[in-house]
Amino acid sequence: MNDLKTKIRGVLSCREQYTFTITDEPLSPAAVLIPLYEKEGEVHIMFTKRTQKVEHHKGQISFPGGGMHGGDRSLMDTALRETFEEIGVHPQDIEVLGELDRMGTLTSNYLVTPFVGVIPYPYEFVVSWYEIDELVEVPLSVLLDEKNYREESQVYEGVTYVGSFFDYGDKVIWGATARMLRQFLDLVFYEHPPARGSITYGR
Repeated sequence: MNDLKTKIRGVLSCREQYTFTITDEPLSPAAVLIPLYEKEGEVHIMFTKRTQKVEHHKGQISFPGGGMHGGDRSLMDTALRETFEEIGVHPQDIEVLGELDRMGTLTSNYLVTPFVGVIPYPYEFVVSWYEIDELVEVPLSVLLDEKNYREESQVYEGVTYVGSFFDYGDKVIWGATARMLRQFLDLVFYEHPPARGSITYGR
């Protein structure tokens, strides 16, 4: 894990951050955490499956996170606060390694900044059952296996873009979460990323 942490820090610290949106609507600032941890000798990423009670993205697989609050000093604080509120990981227990590009969401009108961090494991997770239906632990090796990845052309308000989809058993990771995950994997694990469908919404 130490070698991977060093690699992630190096990759994310030496690149310019970009913004990708698909709409001209005003977007509210938000942040998520991509939580990495080592379990049984293998690196995993923690996702959450949202309940049907939440306002946005019902039932979807996502990273812990949410909208920026007035008391947050930064977007990193937002990601850490939301992670604590949703799955009970204390901010002081998270080692933040860097951040990815800002991604606009389609239905919730957020501009999301993803932060990559390492969390302890095992850990006494405390789940907000109003927001989170299930914790989804996915081995990194599964996400790097191209057999579990696909792309589909999608259209939103006349704009065509290529959506990313990761399959894990009966779970499907898609939408903004999949775009963030795809960028993370491409940046860290592929020196020359494989050719992927053209994303036409970048601005």
